[in-house]
Amino acid sequence: MDSDHTQDIRRRAQAIARHGGIAAAIDAGDLDKQFETSLSEGLVLGLLKQGVRKYLAILGHGSTDLGEVLRLYEAEGVVRTWNFRNEVAMAHAGTALSWQYGEVPAVVTSIGPGGLQAMAGSLAAASNGVGVYHIYGDETTHGEGYNMQQIPKPEQGLYGTLTRTMGESYVMHTPEALRDMLRRGTGRVHHPTKAGPFYVLLPLNTQPQRMHVNLGALPEKLSVPPMIAADEDAFAAAAEAIGTHKRIVIKVGGGGRAAPTQIRDLAEAIGAAVALSPGATGVLPDAHPQNMHVGGSKGSISGNFAMANGDLLIVIGSRGVCQADSSGIGYEQAETVININGDLADVAHYNRTIALQGDLTVTIDKLLAVLDTVDLSQRIDWLNRCAAKKAEWLAFKKDRFETPPLDDPAFGRPLLTQPAALKIVADFAKAHGAVKFFDAGDVQANGFQIVEDEAPGETYTETGASYMGFAVSAVTAGGIADNPQYGIAFTGDGSFMMNPQVLIDAVEHGARGMVVIFDNRRMAAISGLQMAQYGVDYRTNDSVAVDYVQLASAVTGVKAVDGSGDGASLMAALADAKSHDGLSVVHVPVYAGKDERGGMGAYGSWNVGNWCDDVQKRWHSQDI
Repeated sequence: MDSDHTQDIRRRAQAIARHGGIAAAIDAGDLDKQFETSLSEGLVLGLLKQGVRKYLAILGHGSTDLGEVLRLYEAEGVVRTWNFRNEVAMAHAGTALSWQYGEVPAVVTSIGPGGLQAMAGSLAAASNGVGVYHIYGDETTHGEGYNMQQIPKPEQGLYGTLTRTMGESYVMHTPEALRDMLRRGTGRVHHPTKAGPFYVLLPLNTQPQRMHVNLGALPEKLSVPPMIAADEDAFAAAAEAIGTHKRIVIKVGGGGRAAPTQIRDLAEAIGAAVALSPGATGVLPDAHPQNMHVGGSKGSISGNFAMANGDLLIVIGSRGVCQADSSGIGYEQAETVININGDLADVAHYNRTIALQGDLTVTIDKLLAVLDTVDLSQRIDWLNRCAAKKAEWLAFKKDRFETPPLDDPAFGRPLLTQPAALKIVADFAKAHGAVKFFDAGDVQANGFQIVEDEAPGETYTETGASYMGFAVSAVTAGGIADNPQYGIAFTGDGSFMMNPQVLIDAVEHGARGMVVIFDNRRMAAISGLQMAQYGVDYRTNDSVAVDYVQLASAVTGVKAVDGSGDGASLMAALADAKSHDGLSVVHVPVYAGKDERGGMGAYGSWNVGNWCDDVQKRWHSQDI
């Protein structure tokens, strides 16, 4: 027999379901605007007002009351909860759901280790500007003694301190603070230019605590109009700089994904070469003559040439991450910077900057409107030089892709090189309209040099935190999204083993997609770095062979395929895997060794290891 409180929760959930939302149910007189209930139900209702109706959860003793409310609301079709097996993988799936599909979920864990793991996984959301609610159980507030799984230290609010360091958080010590918490939460999760995770700490004893709820007072989802700089002189100065410089390079960061049309219009109007950050592929179509491809520490022949030789740098939507600007020394000849960015710190990252802070789309449109007619003839020589470097890069890539299988010392037989294998799978994804997810490591580093995207959203490469295991976890989001896309995770053997339990989660939640494991039996990205810096690799491989086809086949519902052999064999394996109506895994052993044809190479500088002194000296000698 349900308690009175449970019956009240059911009635409210039923009313919301009947009318399709909280506001409609109130307007119809079927739902009271004010009533007494628990903090747990108040939280679910408050998040529902902001459009959050999907919960990714690993429930424990630190979240039982919240779990009961979710159960009752799911029974009436108002929200839905998906259970997971690992909090890091769950956090990644939540990030992908928000990033790829625009559906902001709430990630729910118990107290202690679960919250710590989810917080670790949330680094990917924080680094890539992706809004997700994280809800963790927390220690009780009456101080009756240690709570199991709290940080064992006689100090208050330690988990709140940890999460506050990662981003923004709120400890629900007082249920009546719900309204303030939700306002701050939407300000972070739905921020127009600097979104990120928001952490809600729910003490065990305040979750069931009774409180007065006024649904009308709970804040809606943050919605603000596009903002633009009001200083006309700044736009005039930017227009003048564009008119007086002859070698213009536009560097597009991850934020540029929101303004591909404007960026293309600007590049064509001013005769600029465009270098992309790893997360910005597709902002300009791959074959566009002014697209110089990726530039930075890994970079490319053409992208790094444009960065190093431009005399005017236009930064759009970039944080200036070390890998994107070669640890600050990628723009050797830049005299002036125009920075178009929504964040104050990012827009002022470089010296000698004309800062145009605001929404990228409206800011670029205004800049285009105030530009005088640009004499593109003065940019012909610059664009021709860039085009020659792009031709050199394309020829280099073609040579790498056509490299025959090389004798691999670990497997003891000829194997496809990673560039050749990545190209085959990337082309397959493109031909089938599949979204590509790249995991951290050598697969990611070679991958963003190889992909040939026509628009943003064709590839998601988690270069913000470079989190191993993100790609395989992201495929699971396809089973949760309202309108799922077929996804292919490009992962190394090391990254896959960070979160292999996603095979179970993906099947459980009905995801359709593919995991391609590029297995070189080592951390090849670090091996290569060690070889480049010290001439020898150290502790980046092991001697344990793993049969990934057999491992994946042990999970009911997964189709596992052997993709070893030559290019034709891999193509056949991909087609076989794609035919499966569910999750498939393709195992592709790839070459790792000293033959330089086994990778795509690196073209920039990076402030790591024994390169630090040189990079830092060069950085201090630059004016920007």
